Amino acid sequence: MSLKKLFLISLCLACFLTACKSSAQPEVESDDAPESRNLIVFVAASLTDAFTEIGGNFEARYPGVTVTFNFGGSQMLRTQIEEGAPVDVFAPANEEEMDLLIRGGFVLETSPRIFLTNRLVLILPADNPAGIDSLEDLSVPGIKLVLAAEEVPVGRYSRQALEKMTASFGADFKDKVLANVVSNEDNVRQVVAKVQLGEADAGIVYVSDAVAVPELQIIEIPADLNVAATYPIAPLAESANIALAEKFVDYLLSNEGQATLRKWGFGPAP
Repeated sequence: MSLKKLFLISLCLACFLTACKSSAQPEVESDDAPESRNLIVFVAASLTDAFTEIGGNFEARYPGVTVTFNFGGSQMLRTQIEEGAPVDVFAPANEEEMDLLIRGGFVLETSPRIFLTNRLVLILPADNPAGIDSLEDLSVPGIKLVLAAEEVPVGRYSRQALEKMTASFGADFKDKVLANVVSNEDNVRQVVAKVQLGEADAGIVYVSDAVAVPELQIIEIPADLNVAATYPIAPLAESANIALAEKFVDYLLSNEGQATLRKWGFGPAP
């Protein structure tokens, strides 16, 4: 046998053994494998601080992934999605906005999951110039109250809470309070900013927003006068990164994700 033939036989045998080895030990895909992808998440403004931290944690868990957030009023975010904005995950502050996207075919009916709860609280400037020390004081003429607009989830919840307070504080309580409203904001973070800047004597926001600004004073709203908010989350049906979007949702519902949400004042998923 010539040296050339012997070399060719040896080469074929080496290739055969390599193929057998590869077949016997297939490569396993890991969740931790780098993925150079950008995940776009539209999120209710009340989740700004919590999701900023969660986004960093998620990126650390999945190297190569960048999470880009768009924070705003839930109704405005829903409108942007309906107008064609590229989005992978939507997390509004109420179920109504999600339901509208389901009806429009933007979200599959079986996709949304409730991942946290929230409740309302009254916030006051650090020096409380108006001397407010009870919920009843909101009806005092001249008090400057700022709320989110009625079409914003927290604005709707605030007015529902005022309706409940009317049963306890007098038939005209809600009307007197609404007469003191000096501004209706596009999202809850703008309500907080107005109170921080001293442009309002009080504002109604979520507990999670009060946690983010500990320098402000708060007055608790009792459970029987409060409104519980439930937050849904879902991947968009046309997401370009549907598998990654589902991993993000799963992470929020994991023990680690829920612990971060509790840290920022949110309640657990029901």
